[in-house]
Amino acid sequence: MRTGEALKLANEVGLDLVEITPNGKPPVCRIMDYGKYKYDQEKKKKEAKKHQVQTKLKEVKFRVNVGDHDYDVKMRNLCKFIEHGDRVKVSLMFRGRENAHKELGFEVVKRVIQDTADLTSVDQAPRLQGRFVTCILVPKKKRK
Repeated sequence: MRTGEALKLANEVGLDLVEITPNGKPPVCRIMDYGKYKYDQEKKKKEAKKHQVQTKLKEVKFRVNVGDHDYDVKMRNLCKFIEHGDRVKVSLMFRGRENAHKELGFEVVKRVIQDTADLTSVDQAPRLQGRFVTCILVPKKKRK
């Protein structure tokens, strides 16, 4: 159909002539209410955004010589973050003479990983970055 005829037909019905595939041979157009079409697209986009889950990266900091009670409190917070669906970065900082015993830091981080094995899986294995040992834990997939 010629462009002029299509425009005339769209005007008679009171709708718009919208080009769907401009690069096609021949280009494809459709007669529709363009305002309503744009409104529906926005509505679909908002609806998809509602069902989207935002995950954040939370951080829990440990020290090499962490006490039992402090460890328990930090583990409780870590478990709360995981249950909420967030990723958790476990970081352990060395100060002064603690730098000479890096293996003690790795033991603490491995203990954290073992204690949360039923809730989390390791996304990034423990590794040394300057004065820090870092590790990222993610929640395990829930089976329905």
